[in-house]
Amino acid sequence: MYISCCCYFSSGVFGDVSDEVSVSVMEGDSVTLIYVETNKQEDIKWYFNDTQIAEIAGNHSKIYTDNQDKERFGNRLQVNQTGSLTITNITNTDSGEYKLQINSSSENIFNVTVNDVPAAELHEIKRKSVKEGESVTLDPEIVKNPNDTMKWYFNEILIAEITGDQSKICSDVQCKQRFRDRLKLDHQTGSLTITNTRATDTGEYKLLIISSRFSIVRNFGITATIDVSGLSAGAIAGIVIACVVLNAMCGGFNLVLFH
Repeated sequence: MYISCCCYFSSGVFGDVSDEVSVSVMEGDSVTLIYVETNKQEDIKWYFNDTQIAEIAGNHSKIYTDNQDKERFGNRLQVNQTGSLTITNITNTDSGEYKLQINSSSENIFNVTVNDVPAAELHEIKRKSVKEGESVTLDPEIVKNPNDTMKWYFNEILIAEITGDQSKICSDVQCKQRFRDRLKLDHQTGSLTITNTRATDTGEYKLLIISSRFSIVRNFGITATIDVSGLSAGAIAGIVIACVVLNAMCGGFNLVLFH
């Protein structure tokens, strides 16, 4: 099983040169390196392997990319007014040292490792296909930090959350109606299990991992297909007609027939 570790190590006081964070992510993730003590008087600069890539001065921010970094990052870098740097759709060429410099004096180091996962294995982790009625588990593939917050979303709706030793499932009315006690959380791993899957569970699932110094967004996809093996021709025809009607009403639905 593929394991991605997200750890925080600090050998000094925040703001000291010795302050370092180690972050391990999977290809395709988005990661935000967090600076938490910004103010408008600070001059904040970000470096990747000693090449400046971003700066915030007062209310102004800028992304710097030389020809090499344009090929590496493209438009995948974002910096906000808090001083945090986000790398979207991360690739293994993004592995390296990210340095945050504040007012040309104190520095914070983020050592980012992007795990090179074989394409087939990465697809298996992030894309699940199940027959209706089966259970499916979405595994974060990380070593969970007890202090981290983990939030699961389905099509941008919050459906489950772990904060410390507390958990919450389906606080939204729409979520309760859709899943009806079919979601299970594992506090040890942070994994989410959907039992008795339905075709309506098909969609995009997103995991947000929030640590004190970084956050990670990992996307998953589930296709819950109807197993019509053994059904009569009339029953199959009825299902197909119903799906055609749903497709016209809802804007898209994929039916897979198993023989």
